[in-house]
Amino acid sequence: MKHLLKYILPLVLLLFSFISPEKASAQSQELQQLILDVEKLTQFKNILNDMKTGYQIYNKGYGLVSNLSKGNFNLHDLYLGSLMAINPSIRNYGRVAEVISMQVSLVSEYKSAISGFRRRGVFSAAELSYMENVYSKLLAESLDDLTELTHLITANELRMSDAERIEGIDRLYATGSDKLQFLRSFNRQGALLAIQRAKDLADSRTMKQVFTIKN
Repeated sequence: MKHLLKYILPLVLLLFSFISPEKASAQSQELQQLILDVEKLTQFKNILNDMKTGYQIYNKGYGLVSNLSKGNFNLHDLYLGSLMAINPSIRNYGRVAEVISMQVSLVSEYKSAISGFRRRGVFSAAELSYMENVYSKLLAESLDDLTELTHLITANELRMSDAERIEGIDRLYATGSDKLQFLRSFNRQGALLAIQRAKDLADSRTMKQVFTIKN
């Protein structure tokens, strides 16, 4: 969590070129529909067993992860494609889907927040640019996490024991939780500031009207 806090201190951050907020094209409603119920993950077992074992998992998984930046992804496809050849103890580990779901939530909540901040009209162009830079860094780190997750759940990609893979997934779950908590805290602070500024503007207009009437 501490390593994220440093991004709210500078006035301006460099845009991370791998992802730009304008390129995230999927609508919030579509993103929410992609979130899978963890309790239903076991239903995928029979589907996975019937799929072609020679499928190129890494290429498919990495491509879907990369497409997250454009909003062109399907959580169901990402999950099935990535887990096809992994040990069942990893394949059925609930936190795999939870990690992915957190990234989906991060994208959805960031898009909703920045859209609201722009619409309110109380932030300067420099302030909005700063917010977008913070979001860009978070999204870039989230894509890195998803790429690492793809490695962890791909059978022949890393020489690791199942226990080591589980440990890696747990670590990504923890860091993903930190990112999502930071995002929500950042959004809350921005929303409170927007409300206060809107109130101040309304009070200022009221005072001007009062003085105009008196004069």
